[in-house]
Amino acid sequence: MLGSTHGTLTTHFRARVVACGEEPHAAVHSMTAAAAEGDLDVSGRPLHSTVPDLDRFFRPESVAVIGASDTEGRPRTGITRQLVAWAERVGARLHPVHPTRESVFGRPCSPSVADLPEQVDLAVLLVGDPLPVIEELGQAKVKFAVAFASGFAETGEEGAAAQARLAAAVERSGLRLLGPNTNLNAFEAFRDDLDGPAIALITQSGHQGRPVYTLQELGVRLSHWAPTGNEADLETADFISYFSQRPEVGAIACYVEGLKDGRSFLLAADRAARAGVPVVAVKVGRTETGARTAASHTGKLTGADQVVDAAMRQFGVIRVDGLDELQDTAALLARARKPQADGVVVYSISGGTGAHFSDLATGAGLKLPTLSEEKQRELHEWIPGYLNVANPVDNGGHPVGDWRGRKIIDAILTDPDVGVLICPITGPFPPMSDRLAQDLVDAAETTDKLVCVVWGSPVGTEDAYRTTLLGSSRVATFRTFGNCITAVKAYLDHHRFATSYRSPFDEAPRTPSPSFRKAQALIRPGHQLSEHAAKQLLRAYGIRVPREQLVTSAAAAVRAAGLVGFPVVMKASGARLAHKTELGLVKVGLTSASQVRDAYRELTDIARYEGVELDGVLVCQMIERGVEMMVGVTHDALFGPTVTVGLGGVLVEVLHDAAVRVPPFGEDQARAMLAELRGRALLEGVRGGPPVDVDALVEVVLRVQRMALELGDDLAELDINPLMVLGRGQGAVALDALAVCR
Repeated sequence: MLGSTHGTLTTHFRARVVACGEEPHAAVHSMTAAAAEGDLDVSGRPLHSTVPDLDRFFRPESVAVIGASDTEGRPRTGITRQLVAWAERVGARLHPVHPTRESVFGRPCSPSVADLPEQVDLAVLLVGDPLPVIEELGQAKVKFAVAFASGFAETGEEGAAAQARLAAAVERSGLRLLGPNTNLNAFEAFRDDLDGPAIALITQSGHQGRPVYTLQELGVRLSHWAPTGNEADLETADFISYFSQRPEVGAIACYVEGLKDGRSFLLAADRAARAGVPVVAVKVGRTETGARTAASHTGKLTGADQVVDAAMRQFGVIRVDGLDELQDTAALLARARKPQADGVVVYSISGGTGAHFSDLATGAGLKLPTLSEEKQRELHEWIPGYLNVANPVDNGGHPVGDWRGRKIIDAILTDPDVGVLICPITGPFPPMSDRLAQDLVDAAETTDKLVCVVWGSPVGTEDAYRTTLLGSSRVATFRTFGNCITAVKAYLDHHRFATSYRSPFDEAPRTPSPSFRKAQALIRPGHQLSEHAAKQLLRAYGIRVPREQLVTSAAAAVRAAGLVGFPVVMKASGARLAHKTELGLVKVGLTSASQVRDAYRELTDIARYEGVELDGVLVCQMIERGVEMMVGVTHDALFGPTVTVGLGGVLVEVLHDAAVRVPPFGEDQARAMLAELRGRALLEGVRGGPPVDVDALVEVVLRVQRMALELGDDLAELDINPLMVLGRGQGAVALDALAVCR
């Protein structure tokens, strides 16, 4: 038990996942397993993802095709034919199942699942309604099933109810289901003549994976494709967890329309981060229109995009916008070796090209170091002295007739500050472009550093491109400046992230703190707390608030002011007061007993006139000097409690300058939140002002996170605004707070 407000762990978790739109059976199953292992955080949620054993899905020994057909012109016939070819490629025995056929494509046909000649690993359902078949498959001990049928959650409430019934039947059966509303992409033919680390592909829409699949034609290896469809059972998170453990997988590429459960996704992303396997994702739903379209297609929540974006960054998932970026970024991350330095050098045959590319790269956050004077002198041995070689390096035209071109490239790559060389070739200009491409390929074979080329010709049939560049497994070739910059930044960011990654789940609290027990006594289910009560909640978690007293008479207010110390602030305090300033219910800078007495009468008169019920008037210590910030907790439909920090006071509503994280997270992420703020310079001191106590601000963020984790669903919302961050070493004080209980 976590306490009387939580009930049992399983009950608490079931309520959470239903609120997130997840079918509860799978979540409760994983919850029970985690409880048995004692692997739960303080709020009763699993700390580690489970890795489904999908080997027998992708490499089954036996397959049953339910509803198989060989009648020409029928859709099922084409699907059956593809499945027959796939089974032969993976070495699986295929058994057609159809009640009225004796054979299909020359194979003996069983009339029902019960009549199959052996226990099968995988059943592919070519039937309009898969529900009646699920129980039969469970009785036959089938491990996996695929349902192509549509008409489920993607169609609305009635379809969602049908999908819920299907999911419940799957849970009872003990098998694992891919779909419904999926397709044949899992059974595609993958080239087996390509070497090197592979991309594993996960898509909720089959056609959106085609651009990545066709990378094979450019020499990039693919190992798996999981088209998850509506995810009634198996979901994107399951496949991320599985693929991250496969030795052949160098990167995971995802097209995601909706997440089934935010927590499961983050646990899977954490597993990939631990393994050092990059996850690159297109996540639909950045705009209201995109989110609405995605929901109609997959029947899932898309989540508040700011939270999705922050959660992905927090766990190292690289979010890109387009399928072309997904292609190029996943391919680079799968194949490139770990960088030896984070410096990027741009090498070009045109000063204009170099300057243009450098502007774009620097604007994107790439580091373009100025080459040393010694290195520049070395380069000027082969490049005319009037050309700039500081970075970008302008060669004025790559040498064609001798060895100088290769010398230039090698000299750049030997610089210890250089980890990436990028050469934009804006178009074919034989023989110079041909020799340049060959020199780059040859140099790449002799170095562990990354060599990138942007081939700018829109034609793409040139021999230098098709044969020389694409024929190299060591050169990363792009068609646009933007995609190259996006991929290189993701490559450097990923390895920087992977080097320092520490799983927040390893450090997540597993038992409630003494603060939690104090806070429970203050929770009023279904009510908003008064400012006074909300500050008591903060005190319970060690968050500093001003000296203050709650009074119910003018005389008591005068006595309180004397104890608190002039000047004071007086504020009306009541459970339904959210915006006191707008109602005139705050008085600032009171310096005498008479002012306090008058302020008390005015505050209570205004409250009476406005019909606001008060629990008293707060007489507070006045704190003036500092930077106003806000720290808060809200609940996201997908991820549960989230913590937000941003500029406070009225600026939070005007500038919307805030950063968000999903608990659990550590001090490094709390500091990263502050670094994301546009107004972060205020914390460092501006216009002669002193820097403020950032350490104290970080500590408040971490204490608020503890509140979010421990109070869970009991705390619907918390808003500390303003949190006055004082000068360095002086701490931070919560001047006002709003708390809403569930």
